Amino acid sequence: MTLPEGVSRRSVLGAAAAGVAAPVILSGAAPFASAAEAHGTGHGHGSTPQTYDLTVLGTSDTHGNVYNWDYYKDLEYDDSAHNDVGVAKLAALVNQIRRERKGKATLVLDAGDTIQGTPLATYYAKQEPITETGAKHPMARAMNVLHYDAVTLGNHEFNYGLPLLNLWIRQLGFPALAANAVSAKTGKPAFTPYVIKKVSLGKGAPTLRVGILGLTNPGVAIWDKGNVEGKLLFKDMVETAATWVPVMRARGADIVLISAHGGDSGVSSYGPEIPNENPSALIAQNVPGIDAILFGHAHNEVAQRFVTNTETGRQVLLSEPSKWGQRLTRMDFTLVRSKNSWTITSAKSATLNTNTVTEDKAVLAAVKAQHTKSVAYVNQVVAASTEELSAAESRYKDTPILDYINKVQTDTVSAALAGTSYASLPVLSIAAPFSRTAVFPQGDVKIKDVAGLYIYDNTLEAVVLTGAEVKAYLEYSAKFFVTLPVGAAVDPATISNPSIPDYNYDVLSGVDYDIDISQPVGSRITRLEIAGAPVAADAQFVVAVNNYRRSGGGAFPGIVKEQVYNAQQEIRQLLIDWAQAKGQISPADFFVANWRLVRAGVPVF
Repeated sequence: MTLPEGVSRRSVLGAAAAGVAAPVILSGAAPFASAAEAHGTGHGHGSTPQTYDLTVLGTSDTHGNVYNWDYYKDLEYDDSAHNDVGVAKLAALVNQIRRERKGKATLVLDAGDTIQGTPLATYYAKQEPITETGAKHPMARAMNVLHYDAVTLGNHEFNYGLPLLNLWIRQLGFPALAANAVSAKTGKPAFTPYVIKKVSLGKGAPTLRVGILGLTNPGVAIWDKGNVEGKLLFKDMVETAATWVPVMRARGADIVLISAHGGDSGVSSYGPEIPNENPSALIAQNVPGIDAILFGHAHNEVAQRFVTNTETGRQVLLSEPSKWGQRLTRMDFTLVRSKNSWTITSAKSATLNTNTVTEDKAVLAAVKAQHTKSVAYVNQVVAASTEELSAAESRYKDTPILDYINKVQTDTVSAALAGTSYASLPVLSIAAPFSRTAVFPQGDVKIKDVAGLYIYDNTLEAVVLTGAEVKAYLEYSAKFFVTLPVGAAVDPATISNPSIPDYNYDVLSGVDYDIDISQPVGSRITRLEIAGAPVAADAQFVVAVNNYRRSGGGAFPGIVKEQVYNAQQEIRQLLIDWAQAKGQISPADFFVANWRLVRAGVPVF
């Protein structure tokens, strides 16, 4: 057997890789997979082929959701489609299927993005970090109750640094996989690459060996550069699958499943400097020996998709179960055992809605105390607002609530650079309308209100841009809008390009500018001024920006450069601290109307 570069035969047999995890676990039957009974035709009749079945259940992008709860509204979660969220909902559906199958072979996998995304997850990473208290992470508690067989690391698993990630992995009762994350020093797998599960199909039945390969997202190298640079490298997901699938087959895997934290679109939100962000369909197409792929990352619902492998002509089954625990993927396989080998004769998948079940009481009980503490935290009052401030129109109008973010970022960077060689440069600030539902109510503003405005765990950085780079940045951002000729009807609901998410549209404070949406992309910034004068191409500015954007997220031009400020301060906490220090949130302290959408110079709104 030829082993991947940097992996010794001894390490494949169980030696720890990079001091984190052994690259292979050859385990016994998982819970709920050991009492499966054969069904179908030809059981025990000499050489007659025998038929069996296997069900694989998949989750992904749970993002810190355990309870069906909206921490920002302090209410049971609900949306316009009446979706539900949370591991407790998933567990109820999983256990329902386990009961229906009466112990037949059923595996449960997760495709990543688990420990970030809600105030519950943030609280145990930032307010009471498990690395300091030793407490078990709520997502470890919840997932251990559900009895997963394996989880793949998503890019958001790296948000809080490797010590917290590694502790969370140790708290799990099942392996965490990431074959394409390797040690920067040794080139060896930094986490467990794959497992081979021995699945019992009933008394007297031959054992089925199910190989499960985990692939994390290469975008970690950009999005969490500060946490992984010099420590981990992230290899191409397609190439990594091509490396490990033959190894798994050689080690005895009868069927091979991949759990991949990467969408199926084949495109990336960043440039070509690192491997593809969403290659799941490409993996199926280009790597022989794969039977099915559970994938995540894109937050889409893909009930069933078949991709033909170009080498073998075989159909590979793919499915993505949406986000936050709203859906559960169910894959069903029929297998025939003949002449000591297994053949999949049929495969299908569907996505199941978790709003059809009641939350699992055991999961709720396991996380109740931590959920209660998180709810109490986000309901702390930090300041009083003189009026209601809403983000509903922030995508297409200059609103005070987005200027609040820019004011805090500008103040923080200006204070930090006082007395330095950059102190004389104007400070601009970048913010994006992440949320359309964020509101600061008139009166008491709570932590949940601030967290609802800034939903990501970004940290604040600053770089120096020229006037030309600022203009190029704004032109790139302005592609967010569709082209509307003068006289065409304006509908706020359709004014933005549906293929560009809100978080990839940025507004700047500190300069005045017009975005002419009657003009083609690349020629829309028709006015760019500072203090009433045109911005010179060679002018210099300090620009406050979040670490995601500065590291290349969204592929904005000119922003990926050396920082002049990087104190690793979380922007959301800075917003909370500013409000607490002031005691009052008043637009008079920060709102400056500095940008607008126009057509031929005439404001759109």
